[in-house]
Amino acid sequence: MSAAILYWSVIAAQSMLAVAMALAVYRMTRGPRAQDRVLGLDTLYVNAMLLLLTFGIETGRTVYFEAALIVSLLGFVATVSLAKFLMRGEVIE
Repeated sequence: MSAAILYWSVIAAQSMLAVAMALAVYRMTRGPRAQDRVLGLDTLYVNAMLLLLTFGIETGRTVYFEAALIVSLLGFVATVSLAKFLMRGEVIE
């Protein structure tokens, strides 16, 4: 019974993360300001990382955990560079 509860919990989490990713894409495309679009991108990469982690829990393969680590690192760098660009107008000084 414990495996069934884990399975359905992971399926529910994946479906909620998919809805959250769709809402983040909506915010990225329809954001009234550039700051809203950066926030949508930030939310999108966090949700993508969590979705990869749930895939890793579901399948038991470690490649999903490594991919989630790479997505989180690249997403952080992208968010910082976009925020710096919005504040100063250039990324590399």
